[in-house]
Amino acid sequence: MRNRILAVAAIAAAITVPAVAAQAQTVGVVRGGPPVAVEEDGGITVDQRPAFREYIVRERVPNYTIPDRVVVGTVLPDAGVTYYDVPQRFGATPYRYTVVNGETVLVEPRSRRIVQVVD
Repeated sequence: MRNRILAVAAIAAAITVPAVAAQAQTVGVVRGGPPVAVEEDGGITVDQRPAFREYIVRERVPNYTIPDRVVVGTVLPDAGVTYYDVPQRFGATPYRYTVVNGETVLVEPRSRRIVQVVD
């Protein structure tokens, strides 16, 4: 019985993941990780990334160091990290940004979960 439940769960996951990725507009690869789908209206688009990186350097955003790898899905600590609003010129987004281990990341502010690594 347990094998049947696991088989059904595996099939459901195999069907759901491509459907979710197909709805997203941008698919990126996190360094050393799997492909990650980020909705076009939710993150920094490929065209905006060079200007966004220049903005981060110009603002001199402090770097926060964590012992873990910086990948989408990582939840950042609740203390010690400062999150900044993404300027309107990079699109309206519900996310905030910060720099972790030298990587600029977009973070969902309530959960502190990394939703995009801007490379």
